[in-house]
Amino acid sequence: MTLKTGIYVDAENIRLCGGYGMRYDVLVDLANRGGSSMLRANCYLAENGERTKEDRDYRLKLYRYHNILRQCGFKVIKKYVKHFVDDEGILTTKANADMDLAIDALLQARKLDKIILLTGDGDFIRLVQALQNMGCRVEVIAFNNVSSDLKEEADSFLSGFLIPGLLPIQQDGGRWYRGIPINYNSDRGFGFMRYYSMQAHGLHAESVFFHCSKSSVSSDGLFLDSDNIFEFKIVANPENNNKTEAMDIRSIDEIQP
Repeated sequence: MTLKTGIYVDAENIRLCGGYGMRYDVLVDLANRGGSSMLRANCYLAENGERTKEDRDYRLKLYRYHNILRQCGFKVIKKYVKHFVDDEGILTTKANADMDLAIDALLQARKLDKIILLTGDGDFIRLVQALQNMGCRVEVIAFNNVSSDLKEEADSFLSGFLIPGLLPIQQDGGRWYRGIPINYNSDRGFGFMRYYSMQAHGLHAESVFFHCSKSSVSSDGLFLDSDNIFEFKIVANPENNNKTEAMDIRSIDEIQP
């Protein structure tokens, strides 16, 4: 049985919380694996209407981005930025598409089996519950500043950093991977990195040995928290019978601007 899948992207939340530069084609590829077939793909984003009219470079860059999303199979739903002056005379802007996303997802979920929701915003907890009550499996993907309650409410949560190719790694020679530490022995300074590869059936979890001496992190205590994400290379260690190990380990929190 093929699962009919819908993707709903809260683009502003993703952009502001570590997902700038996300590859939408990789997201579509993921949705079409593991016995699933993408039926709907919606992206909700903000547009500054005034700037679009006045700034040609902004307009061309924005519309080029929109066209890329459409070529990937996404419907682009725009929310125009509104400007408000509060009682203290401070100008604020707002372009919240949460309601649009929630209504569309609820209406379209009638013909879906699985929903991939990209946001870290805890305001979507009730939406997740409503979709689950309609019989849909809800999988959440996000990057930084993710609501812990949203993670718990979803049928599954996965950091977007861990999905191969979704957010390209800045390469400086060799192939890099992203993973999380598991079973770290602080007394002996070793553990394993869990990372994912893209297979025909979907994401496949794998693990590789590491030693803290092969890292540049500020404290090996970071390896005790499986919420911390690291980048590393996987190489054969001639000093250990050419067994594969994680090398050049670096924390993404310490390299991100």
